[in-house]
Amino acid sequence: MTTRVSRATRASRARILAAAASLALLAACSTAGASDHASDHASGRTPVTVVLDWSPNTNHSGLYLAQERGYFADAGIDVTILEPGDTSGLQLVAAGKADFAYSVAEGLVPARQQGADVVSVATVMPHNTSSLISLASSGITRPRDLAGHSYGSYGSELEEALLRTLVECDGGDPDAVTFTPLASDDFRIGLEEHQFDTAWVFDGWETIQLRDVDGLDVSTIPFIDHTDCIPDWYTPLVATSQQHLDDDPDLVRGFLGALAHGYEDAIADPGAAVDALHAAAPEVDEQLLTASAQWLAPRYADDPTRWGVQQATVWDDFVAFLQDHDLADADFDTDAAWTDDYLPVD
Repeated sequence: MTTRVSRATRASRARILAAAASLALLAACSTAGASDHASDHASGRTPVTVVLDWSPNTNHSGLYLAQERGYFADAGIDVTILEPGDTSGLQLVAAGKADFAYSVAEGLVPARQQGADVVSVATVMPHNTSSLISLASSGITRPRDLAGHSYGSYGSELEEALLRTLVECDGGDPDAVTFTPLASDDFRIGLEEHQFDTAWVFDGWETIQLRDVDGLDVSTIPFIDHTDCIPDWYTPLVATSQQHLDDDPDLVRGFLGALAHGYEDAIADPGAAVDALHAAAPEVDEQLLTASAQWLAPRYADDPTRWGVQQATVWDDFVAFLQDHDLADADFDTDAAWTDDYLPVD
């Protein structure tokens, strides 16, 4: 079952980052799990609540396929999918009001620093698919070209650290980049009306929307092409609470096993992912869904049989970047922020 808490196309990255500030209070108020996992549930299955990070899109393909094909039911789980409202998924998990949440590493790190005992248990994709997008006419083809141009900003310190590092690493002047607050998430209007020259997007969604659906002539600077300057990191990921890991590890394993099965299906059959998502969100353009599902299919996992796997070096390098820019505490316990121990094994 899917409950629509928010009809917005997406939650802004600024809200994801800002939400961490209130997680400590919510975590302190938590006294029980999202559901009490009552054995007398009508279906005979354990109720589990999953909160998305945005409205349904191809990052969630495996979740919707696992739901549609009965993989959760086979694992004895009755999944309810919620879209995020004013309270983020990490907040709800920290408060014991949800069992799992889609989130991002740049949200999970500050959340843990604020006292939320949330843990990443799988990555949706093994590599960051973020890019900086601009109109081809702007002449922006590499990071140093950003000097003298404007960036549409969500207002986070991480953005500034990334942009300045990219430009300086490529031999440009980071002080020559103008940070312009985003008026909305409609990048097409922002670019065409010259509200900004470049913005942070996900290639598997916004780039496809702008280039393939809207027909704009755009160029991108993929973050993954510049890991000599900035880290790779997990965005999005799937998180749960340490309490669930301690108190009900079999539930976590069952959920992740079914979820991994769903993503394996999305890798093998992008068309099925489109059908499942379109059924859940019929308002989303099917052309966008189809192109995005095809683009993401080979990117959900380096090994199609091992979805969700995280790497210590990726986490360590990302947290080190945050620490270098005073965005994470020097004593942050990176090892405690993630685990692969509950993923299915071959």
